[in-house]
Amino acid sequence: MLDDIQELVPEEFLAVILAGFGNELSPLTSDHGDEPCLKALLPVANTPLIHYPLAWLEQSGIKDVLLICPAIHRSAISHHIQSHTYPSLRIDTQPYDETADSGVGTCTLLRHFASRIPRDFVLLPCDFIPPPSLPLTTILNKFRTDTVSDGSIATTCWFSSPKPDKNVTPDEWGHVAPPVSIVWDKQSSTLLYIDTPDDVDRNSEEIQLRMSMLSRYPRASLSSNLQDSHVYVCKRSVLDVLQDKRHLDSFREEFLPWLCKVQYQRTKRQKYEQILKPMSNTSQALALKHSTVISKSAHPQVNHVSKNKSSATSAPQSPVPADPSLEFSPSLRVGLFMHRPENGIAARINSIHTFMEMNRHFLASASYSLPTEPTERALIDQKAQISSDTIIGGSTQVDERTSIKKSVIGRHCTIGKMVKIVGCVLLDHCVVGDGAKLEGSILGINTKVGSKAELVRCITQAGYEVNAGENVKNEKLEISDWAAGGVSSDSEEEEIE
Repeated sequence: MLDDIQELVPEEFLAVILAGFGNELSPLTSDHGDEPCLKALLPVANTPLIHYPLAWLEQSGIKDVLLICPAIHRSAISHHIQSHTYPSLRIDTQPYDETADSGVGTCTLLRHFASRIPRDFVLLPCDFIPPPSLPLTTILNKFRTDTVSDGSIATTCWFSSPKPDKNVTPDEWGHVAPPVSIVWDKQSSTLLYIDTPDDVDRNSEEIQLRMSMLSRYPRASLSSNLQDSHVYVCKRSVLDVLQDKRHLDSFREEFLPWLCKVQYQRTKRQKYEQILKPMSNTSQALALKHSTVISKSAHPQVNHVSKNKSSATSAPQSPVPADPSLEFSPSLRVGLFMHRPENGIAARINSIHTFMEMNRHFLASASYSLPTEPTERALIDQKAQISSDTIIGGSTQVDERTSIKKSVIGRHCTIGKMVKIVGCVLLDHCVVGDGAKLEGSILGINTKVGSKAELVRCITQAGYEVNAGENVKNEKLEISDWAAGGVSSDSEEEEIE
């Protein structure tokens, strides 16, 4: 009966997932010969990244998904979707022509696929991992309430994450994405200003704010420790404005900061109000039918501020008008939803550091995660010592007197005898020879480590081969270097001299 009722309610949102090349995760996403290593399929705790947003969408009740990916990745992503059932999702995988070096911005992609986005939409990256305490419906309900109550046009999701342990990953692996400075109004949970790279280049010491913004929001707050989840719930009319701003390429660094200014800059508001005004392809009644927030906690009254700052409902909302046809001057504001780390760790896997940190995070909640099939369990020797905070994938062989602690081992790996692995992540199909020692390292798929080799805080490209007895510390090991025979730092110094 419930399914029949749901079928009568028109679909409210379309989800748009962007799956790019993931150059920031090189060499894990560097091609393996002619085979691309997809960011979307890069596993965290042996689960492909793309699974996390798709499962999040399933739980929210959204059914239609537009998944945009590079053309050369389409077949691999489609194969994954077909082999991993998402029964409630209708996934339309659309390719775009791009190379890892060319780079196509989110705005460009949204303009290109605008005809496939007929209604309000949720824009998500393929690399966001939400905690169980953050259901997508919580963000959707804030958007619903804000658009119905005062005519806001978008809701953004920001989170603060704990600082990574500097002793865990070396600087050679690249830098962690820095937090972004934003200005926002606590009472209405409105995003007012985002510090862009251009702003930092012009003036890295100060933030310049317009008086029109400060006069409208005199109690605005500055936060400089937040990360953008790149999860945006938007009115369809936002795309209409984007079509007019064809010179903008980055949604986060260009379009969103511009969009925040429409509500308080008179000239922008006068020019774009009629386009942005939520006359509503999603009516107020439709939003209320889909919304699961009926309680007082979900619809707090005006000027009510929750004492629990970490709560998803801490941002006060205006009450829903009693008359759905009531005319009002829309605020055209961009809402802000903030997630605190004490409510669960959220992360974007946009650096090697966060990739390692999230694998460690899942290990902390793991409980001796070994294959359950008897034939696969038989591949793990009874004399192997495997700690309870270790995850081992299916069809992986572990030989006798091998010790594995605080590590994620992928599927179809072969681990030899008397191997020691501590604090590592091994992707699928890795081979580790007898007596090898691995510490704090990440091995790309099909990596081969020779017997008695030792890797400390290293990361390898897919298909890399470490010679037997080789000893390497704090290095990115890429096939281009390996194929060339490698160049030692000593020989480099001799050539310079």
